[in-house]
Amino acid sequence: MERSIQNIRLLGLDMINQANSGHPGIVLGAAPTLYALYQNHMIASTKHPLWFNRDRFFLAAGHGSALIYALLHCAGYDVPMEEIKRFRQLNSMTPGHPEYLHTPGIDATTGPLGQGLAMAVGSAIAEVYLRHLFNKDDLKVVDHYTYVLCGDGDLQEGVSLEAMSFAGHVRLNRLIILFDSNDVQLDGPTLNAVSEDIAKKVESVGFDYQCVADANDVLAISKAIAVAKKTDKPSFIEIKSVIGYGAKNQGTSSVHGAPIGREDTSRLRKLWDFNLNEFEVEQDVYADFREKFGARGSKLYREWIASLEAYAQRYPELHQCLMDIIHQKTRVDYAKITSIDPIGFKEATRNSSGKFLKVLSEEIPHLIGGSADLTASTKAKGINGNLSPSNPLGRNICFGVREHAMGAIANGMALHYLKAFASGFFVFSDYMKPPIRLAALMKVPTIFIFTHDSVGVGEDGPTHEPVEQLAMFRSTPDLITLRPADSNETRFALRYALESQNQPVLLALSRQDIQVMHQATYEDFLQGGYIASDRANYEGILIASGSEVEIAIKAQKLLEENHQIAVRVVSMPSMELFLRQPKHIQDHVLPPACQKRLAIEMGASGLWYRFAAHVKGIDSFGKSGKLEDVLEYFGFTPEAVANEYLGIR
Repeated sequence: MERSIQNIRLLGLDMINQANSGHPGIVLGAAPTLYALYQNHMIASTKHPLWFNRDRFFLAAGHGSALIYALLHCAGYDVPMEEIKRFRQLNSMTPGHPEYLHTPGIDATTGPLGQGLAMAVGSAIAEVYLRHLFNKDDLKVVDHYTYVLCGDGDLQEGVSLEAMSFAGHVRLNRLIILFDSNDVQLDGPTLNAVSEDIAKKVESVGFDYQCVADANDVLAISKAIAVAKKTDKPSFIEIKSVIGYGAKNQGTSSVHGAPIGREDTSRLRKLWDFNLNEFEVEQDVYADFREKFGARGSKLYREWIASLEAYAQRYPELHQCLMDIIHQKTRVDYAKITSIDPIGFKEATRNSSGKFLKVLSEEIPHLIGGSADLTASTKAKGINGNLSPSNPLGRNICFGVREHAMGAIANGMALHYLKAFASGFFVFSDYMKPPIRLAALMKVPTIFIFTHDSVGVGEDGPTHEPVEQLAMFRSTPDLITLRPADSNETRFALRYALESQNQPVLLALSRQDIQVMHQATYEDFLQGGYIASDRANYEGILIASGSEVEIAIKAQKLLEENHQIAVRVVSMPSMELFLRQPKHIQDHVLPPACQKRLAIEMGASGLWYRFAAHVKGIDSFGKSGKLEDVLEYFGFTPEAVANEYLGIR
């Protein structure tokens, strides 16, 4: 045991020294904690790292990547020594912070502090829901724990307390947080920044609290985890460690984020009696993990496969449903939600979305989510009641005013293959940028539903009126932003979001009613931009998204009736999807020969100049007033748009 821990520490130090970059403090301090977890409790399969019924581990303190890579290598995962040696190098399997699906054994992308802990809460929610949905007395096909290793920095981030507060509220008793408590952070002792009583803090939000006095006491850590697995609350185990344990500067902030160097590492090799070169691992260490962690995981994986076969025989419909979740399939009769509303139908797209979500939830048993205390406004609500300890099958999550955690919790559920959605006012997406960015980075299909998408909010004023948010999210790699023009495009937007398997989707929906002014197909919508209303011999093009498509089509009619000018109107619900189209499709919708174009959107104008030389946008903050007055003030009326077009020379 001791030799394995020391070898993991040394391997981690070798990685950091060779890269001349990394965080040795947590490698030296927390190695016994991870050893205790993986050797004595963690259930996973090195040959099947994405095994559905494995325990999940979230390294919230993602800067400790050298520690987890060293452990995964020793434990038998396909993380070869060649990749260990390439730590933090371009295109290596061992990047600076853990990345989901990039390295076998990594269950989430972490690094932004607090996100890993909050995602773990989502994973634990998914386990509770799926366990109660599928398990039978004779066959338990969903049965695992969610573990987190966090540090002081994680717990200082507000997102962590939001997430823990929610976890305690819904009593996620299979969530176990291991706190590497060393009283030091990058800028010095933690007392420079905090002086709270962590035990009282976590107990007050509904966690069971334990403290292990010495991180090097593997038996004590293992016993604490065993106790945690039997409680009826989520668990928090504070493990007192020494940052940079063994290094010359142990216990100080200097060992947090800078290599300790080969000289000090060599001293530790001699101190711990390791006659090995850099990047060497004793064969007994491999055997140690193989005989405990590896053997346990292999045995339980085989037993799970056998139980799954029996489950398929006894409960074929439930088995098919579980397989659909595991393989991320949604068997939906979209005809139920794709009957097209007629021209003239008028409804806010937030209302359309709410109606369709309810219908879809009846069809998709793993569609689950909620709003940040805004369900009455966003209309985004799950079915079967509120998730609670007494209703683990409730699919409406009352996140409360916890937008920061809500996004990360939704990501955790999506990592567990649920179709998870999180909803709020679009302007408050600012609170959710970190989890939305991480969803895109991980390529998980979390659904983010935002309403009140423009200055059309009206009386609430500029604090509640998004202006720059669309540009921010359209600029985020691997995120699809959809701003539907009416109830029909909203149907298509939700379908697209539900069919996505490897990227998150964001919907921006209106508060105000929008009239259906044109008809389109799902195939049109998938282009991202398509011809919504055309005219023969058109001289110019109006391009719009969302509620502005209605304004554009009405302006088109004014130009035709009052000035005998024919223009084409293009609806562009997604810039990203349009830019993915082959050139011939883009040129069909926006012919290069027609350069007289006006883009229209109640938001930042910058990105629209890719499609039009003239843009009617809003590059200032909004105003408080009645909807009609605000729209007239900013010039988003058919008359104002028509005049803007007439002014183009």
